[in-house]
Amino acid sequence: MTLDHRADDAVAFAHDPAGGAQPDTPAGQHQDAAVSMMPVAFTVNGTACELNLDPRTTLLEALRDHLFLTGTKKGCDHGQCGACTVHVEGRRINSCLSLAAVHDGDTITTIEGLGTPDALHPMQQAFVDHDGYQCGYCTSGQIMSGVALMKEPCGAADADVKEAMSGNICRCGAYTNIVAAIQHVRKA
Repeated sequence: MTLDHRADDAVAFAHDPAGGAQPDTPAGQHQDAAVSMMPVAFTVNGTACELNLDPRTTLLEALRDHLFLTGTKKGCDHGQCGACTVHVEGRRINSCLSLAAVHDGDTITTIEGLGTPDALHPMQQAFVDHDGYQCGYCTSGQIMSGVALMKEPCGAADADVKEAMSGNICRCGAYTNIVAAIQHVRKA
């Protein structure tokens, strides 16, 4: 099966107890024939998007599985790691904890909307310059939180930045470099 990056062609296959595979629901949607789909429209990274979603679809699932914006990561799926952090109306949220339908009409920014490989956002560049990543899995959520922190009240000390970033976990332990990257941007 090939995937041509259109949500209507993204079909997952479920195991059939009779021994074969059968079409299930579109990728990222929950399996329940009684649930009716609902239209949801929002602007993502400056582009108007209209989707027809199961009302139980999280914002994370809508971004990754329907819009194919895979920079936002699914970490713990319980709002504890911050890998799924995106901006909604300029504020950072854990997209795994928020239903997509709640954001009908909202403006959403993901890591893909911050910069480009040729013109990185200052926070992205600071993460590169200060080696603020190791495996990279948490990096998009860390960067999105770091960018949001620039608009939030936060003291000047490293300890203040650590507290403001406490919702983002790095399993590799790159915290010192992450704080250095954020402080670099704050002072620039």
